[in-house]
Amino acid sequence: MTDHQQLPEGLPVPEDDGGAAHLTGFRLPSVALPTTAGRIVDLSTLSGRWVVYAYPRTGEPGKDSPPGWNEIPGARGCTPQSCSFRDHHADLAALGAGVFGLSTQSSAYQREAVERLHLPFEILSDEEFRLTEALGLPTFETSGMRLLKRLTLILDDGQVTKVFYPVFPPDRSAEDVLEWLRAQPA
Repeated sequence: MTDHQQLPEGLPVPEDDGGAAHLTGFRLPSVALPTTAGRIVDLSTLSGRWVVYAYPRTGEPGKDSPPGWNEIPGARGCTPQSCSFRDHHADLAALGAGVFGLSTQSSAYQREAVERLHLPFEILSDEEFRLTEALGLPTFETSGMRLLKRLTLILDDGQVTKVFYPVFPPDRSAEDVLEWLRAQPA
């Protein structure tokens, strides 16, 4: 069985394919997304600074990842990335940043991960690809699934201020965001 908590050695490093180059400065359109807390959030209406980390999919305990998952650059590491944002949540809040995770999995699927990993923030579900399409977020396909490529957006009052893409290694994602936030106060 796959240990979703650990990153294996020798994962392929994703390269910047330009898939997120258009996002810096982008004003978010109005797209309402369900969260793991059972509410609806429209990122375009949020005031203040927000970190939205997008990831392909969290693994399921006791189940293997899709075939070839570790060979897809940037695919592996959703659980360690989420845990990095969990572990640095107070540091991010101290810098005035709220956090959301984002994937194309259903809220029901995501709720299990939020509970199991004790995440202190909500995960947004873009199961219908409405935000993905509206922003032109980079995706990939495997095992019959269309999934988001891993990236992190810094939003200020509904506008993209900074894009981290590609994100690697994923377990350092929150630390990379913190470093940038400390250098770029809101």
